[in-house]
Amino acid sequence: MRVVTNDKLVRRNRQIAQYLFFFSFGILILGLLLTNQQITSLQANDLIWGGVVPAIVVVIAFISTVASVRMTNLWIRQPRPETALREGLKGLSNKSVLYNYYHLPARHVLIAPQGVFVFTTRWQDGRFSVKGDDWQTHKSFISRLFTAFRFDSIGNPTDEAIRNSEYVRKLLEPIAPDVPVQPVIVFTDPRAHITIESPTVPVLRAQDKLDPSLKDYMRQVGRQPTLTPEQIAEFERRTLPATS
Repeated sequence: MRVVTNDKLVRRNRQIAQYLFFFSFGILILGLLLTNQQITSLQANDLIWGGVVPAIVVVIAFISTVASVRMTNLWIRQPRPETALREGLKGLSNKSVLYNYYHLPARHVLIAPQGVFVFTTRWQDGRFSVKGDDWQTHKSFISRLFTAFRFDSIGNPTDEAIRNSEYVRKLLEPIAPDVPVQPVIVFTDPRAHITIESPTVPVLRAQDKLDPSLKDYMRQVGRQPTLTPEQIAEFERRTLPATS
């Protein structure tokens, strides 16, 4: 299997996440210092520096912290989705191509002899259940508080997976209008526990020792129409940078 990853985007977003972390840390310290200052007079400047400025700093600190945590979750947190998918797809035909971060919002696109797949990944490590397209998170009150602080709500992976596959289908329309695009949800963290009941979209594990595994799914899935080598080349010409 050939793997094509947008390393430039990955490096840039990792750097942004790191910069945001240090910026957030610094602005929080500044906000703490300013809010601890006492207003000693009723002069306009004192009111501004003692009340308005600290409030603005706190708002900036909150926004930058949220952005930092989200970027860290997406671009630094381990295991990295592109690595987990590559490991989970080991042994796939050398006619297959996995594209990472080139067709956003669809982050991972696989073109294989079995068909075209869009992988929507989840890195969360909690306890979840899905019935049809209805997702539930099973956590204690304390765990839910930590979830709020970490901004790691799972959302609705099914809706996201369907939207992502529809986006890729539109990209393929001028090249291969009759080729279906299959959405797949993949959990990358082995600590996640998922109860699965008649899911609308397949829900898999990246690790081959955990059921249902991505590797087993790719071995057993029925073959769908896929792209020819010429169509793959045209898809790359249209959607990948010329230097890739």
